[in-house]
Amino acid sequence: MKKICFALLILFSVKTFSQKFESLAPTPPMGWNSWNTFQTKISEQLVMETADMMVSSGMKDAGYVYLVLDDGWMAMERDSKTGDLIADPKKFPHGMKAVADYVHSKGLKFGLYNCAGTKTCAGYPGTRGYEYQDARLYASFEIDFLKFDWCYAEGINAKEAYTTMSKALRAAGRPMIFSLCDWGSNKPWQWAANVGQMWRTTGDISNVFDGIKDMGTWKANGVMMNADSQDTIGQYAGPGHWNDPDMLEIGNGMTMNEDRAHFSIWCIMAAPLIAGNDIRKMTKETNAILTNKNAIAIDQDTMGVEGFKVPNKDSVEVWIKPLSNDNWAICFFNRSSSQKQLQYSFKANAVGSAARKIQLQTNKNTYKILNVWTNKDAGTTAKDLNVPLASHDVLMLRLSK
Repeated sequence: MKKICFALLILFSVKTFSQKFESLAPTPPMGWNSWNTFQTKISEQLVMETADMMVSSGMKDAGYVYLVLDDGWMAMERDSKTGDLIADPKKFPHGMKAVADYVHSKGLKFGLYNCAGTKTCAGYPGTRGYEYQDARLYASFEIDFLKFDWCYAEGINAKEAYTTMSKALRAAGRPMIFSLCDWGSNKPWQWAANVGQMWRTTGDISNVFDGIKDMGTWKANGVMMNADSQDTIGQYAGPGHWNDPDMLEIGNGMTMNEDRAHFSIWCIMAAPLIAGNDIRKMTKETNAILTNKNAIAIDQDTMGVEGFKVPNKDSVEVWIKPLSNDNWAICFFNRSSSQKQLQYSFKANAVGSAARKIQLQTNKNTYKILNVWTNKDAGTTAKDLNVPLASHDVLMLRLSK
């Protein structure tokens, strides 16, 4: 009888432990990452100041809870005796555990970066061959998020490498978001639902709105290039496992219209919302975009359906996303370089995706309309839209029965 009870206890413990990992991301993770603005120029002071600002700016209250340090946090060599990664002593003189403790003291969660290859993208020590050792180290730091990149990975099988690291994190015993970052090269949406909570679907993003940015030795994608690449993979995302079209470039030099459109489309796509600006210096306008409660509620809707662009011949694109309680989000986006007059009849249009069996039937049902960005009631779908829409701007609406 004692053996049976002990076996049941072990089974219950394993199941409970597994659920801790599986329930980490019921909605898309939200936070901040250092790379877009700072690359490897990071420090203990930057972390502390950013943590402070995430709280005082209202970002934490809006849902941004993960503060993630990207490439460059470690020394150029592992510890010669233990083989452990070492925090750069000049950038982080008190060590990474002290940094994590400070972030946690602010009610936030802390994340770090490494790479599935032999080196990180910036040339620091990678994880290949050290998966279980590094996972134990991260657990000892008490981190809550690991971004795992794909540089110096020639000859390595992606599914094997990311699965090994996933198992190592579970064996280490501290639940943390596992963010796969192979740039979509190995189609992780087809195999990673049980490996991590989010996976990159694209190459690196840049602060170019619609086009490509030449970085010298490589090219970075514009915001809309990454958005366009999501067209055929939305069905793979859902509660606990998310397509990641990369971090946000809001506040990094695009226009306010473009920042608002960028945020709206990421929310429609149920994308992780990982800010990439210097939030210590952000304007009130940038803060207002990043913390808009109506837009965030669309991204964080518990149905977890990734929205999409519906076929449209006009330069004004239509994006839709089904929400809980038969609510919908619909976003009209002027992709052209000049102002357009948006003329749209809800009653004459039923838009959706036959392949995904999703359809917004405004031709049969009447919905109340909330303007997401002004937070004002905008009538019902019984009335046609006829409004000017500025270049690279959006009209984002929430429809409710």
